[in-house]
Amino acid sequence: MTVGVSSANIATPFLNAIRATNWTAPTGTFVKLHTADPGAAGATAAAAGSTTRPAVTFAAPSSNAIAMTGTAPSWTNGGTTETLTHISVWDAATAGNFLFSAVLTASQAWASGNTFALTALTVSLSPIAA
Repeated sequence: MTVGVSSANIATPFLNAIRATNWTAPTGTFVKLHTADPGAAGATAAAAGSTTRPAVTFAAPSSNAIAMTGTAPSWTNGGTTETLTHISVWDAATAGNFLFSAVLTASQAWASGNTFALTALTVSLSPIAA
């Protein structure tokens, strides 16, 4: 399974930061819907009903995790019937770099005209030394 952080755009830069090597942090985060595992590049099985990537913001870290805050991103299906199963997160609304992917808690049938809202998204790091 390839769900997780991007090797090139998150894992390697994070590890380089530990080595005190410069890297550029993302200036924004944007979510895209998928109908299956997005794959290692975040580009597989993009939802056809809406290809937009709304912005998502996160609160400051707490207990080694960040949680989505502010307005929940939402999408309106523009004319297809499909089942949503995954998301990918990017550093730009179009093009940009894939950051990570995740499986939805439950798959969601999505028909033409329906709206889907992402109501929660938490990212955590573990294990944490105690």
